[in-house]
Amino acid sequence: MSKRAVILAGGKGTRLKPYTISLPKPLVPVGDMPILEIIIRQLTKNGFDHITITINHMADIIRAYCGDGSKWGIKIDYSLEDKPLSTMGPLKLIKDLPENFLVMNGDVLTDLDFESFYNNHVTSQNIFTISAYSRDQKVDYGVLEVGNDNKLINFVEKPVTRYNVSMGVYMAHKKILDYIPENQLYGFDHLMLDLIRFQNPAAVKVHSGYWLDIGRPDDYEKACLDFEENKIAI
Repeated sequence: MSKRAVILAGGKGTRLKPYTISLPKPLVPVGDMPILEIIIRQLTKNGFDHITITINHMADIIRAYCGDGSKWGIKIDYSLEDKPLSTMGPLKLIKDLPENFLVMNGDVLTDLDFESFYNNHVTSQNIFTISAYSRDQKVDYGVLEVGNDNKLINFVEKPVTRYNVSMGVYMAHKKILDYIPENQLYGFDHLMLDLIRFQNPAAVKVHSGYWLDIGRPDDYEKACLDFEENKIAI
C-alpha cells in the first residue's frame, strides 16, 4: 500500500538562533546529517514512498538539498507557501493528498514506529490522530494553596505535573481539509478546537519511546548528544 507523508518545513526557526541564521531549521545538522534527512530516511525505512515538503523560508536551500528524493529511493515534491500559513494551512495547497496521510514537523527527533502509527490510524478510522508524549513539568518553588480567607490550606514542595503533549507527528484523513480555510493562517490549535466543536475530535496515541523537538538551542544540543548515543535505535 502506498504511503504518503507531508513534512512541514516552512518556518523561520527563530527560537533556534543563532543556528538558523544561515540555514533553515530542518537542515540544521544532528550528528552527521540534517534533521530533515534523518526524518526522510526514517519514513523511507517505514514504507513511505512519497513525501511532500511544505516550504517557505529559505525554500531554495531545502529544495536544493533534498532534490527529488532519488538519492534516498523515495519520491519528494514540494508545496511552496507564498506567505506563512502556520501548521495546518499549508495542507490546503496540496491538491493530490490521499485519503490518509502522515503530517509532521521537520524538526522532530523520535524513534516512533511510523508504519505502525499509520496503520493504527487507518484501522481505527479516525479523522485525525495525534502522537503524544508524557512530559513532567517541575515547579522549582514551594507552592501555596490559599483559601478564600487568605489562610494557607495546603503546601506542596516543588510539585511535578505530568502532561500529554503533542509530538508534532500526526495522521490525518482527507476530511480535515473541509475545516481548513483557503490561503489563511490556520494552525494545529485551530484544527483541534474546530474538530472538538463539531464533535469529531482527534484521537491521541501516547508514545513511550524517545522524542525531542529541537526548537530551542538547549534541546538542539541535547538532540546532538542523544543522536550520537542512540543512532542505531533512531
